[in-house]
Amino acid sequence: MKRIIIIGASSGLGARIATDFARRGFRVGIAARRAPRLEEIRNLYPDNIVTETIDVTATDATARFRTLIENTGGMDILLYASGIGFQDTELNEGKLINTLETNVIGFARIIAEAYKYFRATANVTKGQIAAITSVAATKGLGVAAAYSSSKRFQQMFLNSLEQLAYRQRVNVSFTDIRPGFIRTDLLDASKSYPMLMSVDHAAPLIENAILRRRRVAVIDSRWALVTALWRMIPQRLWRHINLDL
Repeated sequence: MKRIIIIGASSGLGARIATDFARRGFRVGIAARRAPRLEEIRNLYPDNIVTETIDVTATDATARFRTLIENTGGMDILLYASGIGFQDTELNEGKLINTLETNVIGFARIIAEAYKYFRATANVTKGQIAAITSVAATKGLGVAAAYSSSKRFQQMFLNSLEQLAYRQRVNVSFTDIRPGFIRTDLLDASKSYPMLMSVDHAAPLIENAILRRRRVAVIDSRWALVTALWRMIPQRLWRHINLDL
């Protein structure tokens, strides 16, 4: 039985992907801050799902993460699905700090611990570190500066660890999942978003990318085209573009 750990599994994409993998027969370890919600998900597949309450911004996050790995019986795949973001043109200090603590410090804390786990254990069976980043990392978005910058950090951190893994001969692969807008609690329900996807549409695409060990997967094809066009725009022109989402 293969084992997957999902960080950020109490709602939205993380919860849906957790139940999908449990239904496939995986042993699934799920973590988030909301213990009652985790228990609701565990009760759907009590033989396949174990839980651990983890706040990735807390200093005990890595210890709790190791406990979850142990209770799951090990880890073949990590999926990091935790994250927050705000449209914040006023650059509110609280929102800035909250975003960076979760998407940068918390992310690096968990991903680094997963890397060290695979460095110590993945001698025969290849490990996998997958993370849900964002198309927002393609260019700096003025309406969400902290969020898009934090997602850029996540992508660069994965790139760096991939190089380190090659140097240290660590048997681990990396999957960078870059979705566009998905209808989850992260988005403001009062706003209209372009090319908005449902969880039902996005989750199977993400799961396929994980199972196929895709290095980079943009979710979905429309966003792959849009981000390819974004990359072609020089900064001197990009700064004039108004993306008021």
